[in-house]
Amino acid sequence: MHLDIAHIGPYLLAALVVFAIYRRFRRNFGRQPLRPKLMTFRILLLTFIGCCLLPMALRSAQFLSAEIIGAALGIAMALWGAQRTRFEMYKGRLHYVPHTYTGIAVSLLFLGRLLFRLTQMYSGTQPLAGKGAPAATMADPAQAFAPAAMLRSPLTLGILFVLVGYYVCYYSLMLWKSKHISTQDIKGASAAAS
Repeated sequence: MHLDIAHIGPYLLAALVVFAIYRRFRRNFGRQPLRPKLMTFRILLLTFIGCCLLPMALRSAQFLSAEIIGAALGIAMALWGAQRTRFEMYKGRLHYVPHTYTGIAVSLLFLGRLLFRLTQMYSGTQPLAGKGAPAATMADPAQAFAPAAMLRSPLTLGILFVLVGYYVCYYSLMLWKSKHISTQDIKGASAAAS
């Protein structure tokens, strides 16, 4: 029996996406340790991904609008969520407690769009089969799961920029706040949580 990696790839990617979504949802609840190096890495990675996707704005005004509106919405949600995030000391280490509903809203937005696109692709109602879709994508639904196929929609790209804008801004604010927070603020937040 010959193992064809091309047919397994989409399932591995799907498993990775499910795992990443699970981890993201888990980080929306309760006390989270402040990890400046990891947050800085995520900021750089998401900035890189956003910069790689910027040329898609040249496709049309719709793509440009989707990127701008998505990033602006993500930044606005990050500012709102960061104002409601509190810091605590736990076991001698600084932690932050994110605003649960903001993180869940961003995660559900992404998950909802991802599930919608997957449902479209695998149910046979592929909008990808229109102009500009490669013949391989129309013939093989597994190929339609490829990242390039997922980004043919301005809405999908806009939601991706909501994520990029949100996490880059939120993590940046958490790093900045953690360096400028006073001991009284931490003690006050810890006392209020008890």
